[in-house]
Amino acid sequence: MRYRVTHITEYLYSARVSHCYNLAHMIPRSTLRQTCLNNEMTVSPLAAHRTTREDYFGNIAYHFEIQRPHNKLVIKAISDVETGPQHTSLNLDFGITCKQALEQLATVSKPEIHLAKEFLIESSMIRATDELRDFAAPSFDQDRPLLSAVMDLTRRIYREFTYSPQSTTIATPLEEVMRTRKGVCQDFAHLQIACLRAMGFPAKYVSGYLETLPPPGKEKLVGADASHAWISVFSPTEGWFEFDPTNDCLVSEQHIITAWGRDFFDVTPLKGVIFGGGKNPVLNVSVDVARRG
Repeated sequence: MRYRVTHITEYLYSARVSHCYNLAHMIPRSTLRQTCLNNEMTVSPLAAHRTTREDYFGNIAYHFEIQRPHNKLVIKAISDVETGPQHTSLNLDFGITCKQALEQLATVSKPEIHLAKEFLIESSMIRATDELRDFAAPSFDQDRPLLSAVMDLTRRIYREFTYSPQSTTIATPLEEVMRTRKGVCQDFAHLQIACLRAMGFPAKYVSGYLETLPPPGKEKLVGADASHAWISVFSPTEGWFEFDPTNDCLVSEQHIITAWGRDFFDVTPLKGVIFGGGKNPVLNVSVDVARRG
């Protein structure tokens, strides 16, 4: 599949901003199943300095500095991306078992395993707890294929938690998500990652976009898509696999990766420092994922 992704972020400030420094993760990365064909980033007001680099996780990080006074900031990212399936012959009922995976993670000395084990470590927004381990445990029978167990956990999160955009913020702790059983894609991704790490399996937070199709007979609304989040789990013999707990599915061609890291904090679409701006700036975000063929 080929897509054009248009991501527009607009800040409206109640007072003048004199100066700002920002970091954006809005350029899709190229992976085994995805290629970013081209990308254009525009910033208004015009940035005095801007640079693109590859960050620690291999994501494309876009830095920019605005030195002129402004009351409005607009960042527009337009990307053409080609995506494909994860694995054409993926069958969740076969493959390495949970017990075998844990044994290999503990005993096998291979570069890819050493690198993956970094995603077992607690991060700023994800802490593995006994409560999360207990919640995950029924899915992970030691003789069950690992990917089947992860799919079962994905399905349980989908069934037992309610998607509720007004119930959480980016700062809501997992303890509250577990208590209320409500959240959004970011919360469900953090929850599944915490469960997997608590069980001893490396897991990444993946940020990106998901093509949403209109109901039959209806036209797709421009800007109706949104940023999305899902997870990737590591199998010692099979590599990384992506699951979407918000939609109870394996990740498909319709999932477009922007960046991955330990949690949301590593891949925030836009963050930075401003001087001035007053209180309570207004944020407007528009995302459009258009199929190109």
